[in-house]
Amino acid sequence: MSTPNGDAGRSDALVLFGATGDLAYKKIFPALYAMVKRGDLAAPVIGVARSMWDLERFQVRVRDSIAQDGGGIDDEHALGRLISLLGYVSIDYSDPATLAALRGALGDATRPAYYLAIPPSVFETVIAGLGGAGLADAARVIVEKPFGRDLASAKELNRFARSVFSEDSIFRIDHYLAKEEIMNLLYFRFANSFLEPIWNRNYVASFQITLAEDFGVEGRGAFYETAGCLRDVIENHLFQVVALLAMEPPTYRDFGALHSEKTDVFKAMKPLAADDLVRGQFVGYQNEPGVAKDSDVETFCALRLHIDSWRWAGVPWYLRSGKRLPKTVTEILVELKPPPQKLFEDSWPPDSPANYLRFRLAPDASIALAARVKRAGEEFLGDQRELLLLDTQPNKESPYERLLSDAMAGNGALFTREDTVEAAWAVVERVLATHHRSQPYKPGTWGPKQADKLIAPNGRWHNLAPADAASKQPTQ
Repeated sequence: MSTPNGDAGRSDALVLFGATGDLAYKKIFPALYAMVKRGDLAAPVIGVARSMWDLERFQVRVRDSIAQDGGGIDDEHALGRLISLLGYVSIDYSDPATLAALRGALGDATRPAYYLAIPPSVFETVIAGLGGAGLADAARVIVEKPFGRDLASAKELNRFARSVFSEDSIFRIDHYLAKEEIMNLLYFRFANSFLEPIWNRNYVASFQITLAEDFGVEGRGAFYETAGCLRDVIENHLFQVVALLAMEPPTYRDFGALHSEKTDVFKAMKPLAADDLVRGQFVGYQNEPGVAKDSDVETFCALRLHIDSWRWAGVPWYLRSGKRLPKTVTEILVELKPPPQKLFEDSWPPDSPANYLRFRLAPDASIALAARVKRAGEEFLGDQRELLLLDTQPNKESPYERLLSDAMAGNGALFTREDTVEAAWAVVERVLATHHRSQPYKPGTWGPKQADKLIAPNGRWHNLAPADAASKQPTQ
């Protein structure tokens, strides 16, 4: 798969809006440090925020971030190089006149990349300010998710961004796409010939995709009130996973073809209706700071969707995600149909799935194939065992390292295209406004019981991750 280098050349400065925020502290500064260590960053890095800081305070913030959230300082020389690249400008986002200070800080840079690690409510204000100040020429803009909060707002934000920047200069970040484990899904699907003959409605019974977290909203109640689980996790992260699993092979080796195939998956998804969705809220959420006492926002969401394509017609896809669940784990389970004839008495076990493929994405990556094996003895009885492939890769790039480097190089392979964003929002558009009320669930459980009823026609959720005891028969 080829990766374009970009016609405009590499960005010669990185401007980080929201430089004093949590995202910059926890993710971006450690990524920049790793890029410097790798020799992948030598351009100026200009922090921009409303906070009335000076450069020295900003430099201390960056050092603290790397020491606390970046795994520690193990290369003082590299840290010194990063510190030397830093600049800082205090700007009032609503006052275009203050952008003149940014122009001065850019110095000789003519191809900056602007990273908007700021609330979505000020995206348009900042983009308009950059355009009005003449700072968008030959520049790129990197926009953090969420890109809109529904179809209408996504279209408006796309229209507005395109009025200032060209489409190939807009980089819409979903950091999930840059995870090594997610990229491996694409590779595993199309690099192995044994999979393609069975990867269709004739052999696959259902898909289950789970992204579970054992923690709550972690002081981000005010943000979660504006998002909820459907918007925050499923419409973007899990939909992207579905697209990689469901897409057709790209017709040529280019990421433009990959984007087109993914978009076709979203266009083939049947729009969700209220009965396709179960929303839950963990008991105690309404006591979180910033949360309304009568809040109906979901902290858990399970849904059933169908992809109306030749390959997947009739195959249900079950997605779920939630907070305060029993464990933090992300897994995909692809359940295969049972053998066409019941030759052995136990070949269709009533209380466990038929053969399956299991992709563990987090916390530890693995791929497993479950198959039945005969027990010793004269009787034809067996057990289902897993053939497990571990895929632990030390020293791999973090998602933000990869995304920042790619955006500055003009490589849009791991970013989301305009039509893809809008096609995904169209699938959930109806249920964002029309849905059943959130059902309470106790922290430490797998969500409300209604989620079990949702999947009941095709079995049940597989709540225990077999990789926790890889040498044993998996518990289902």
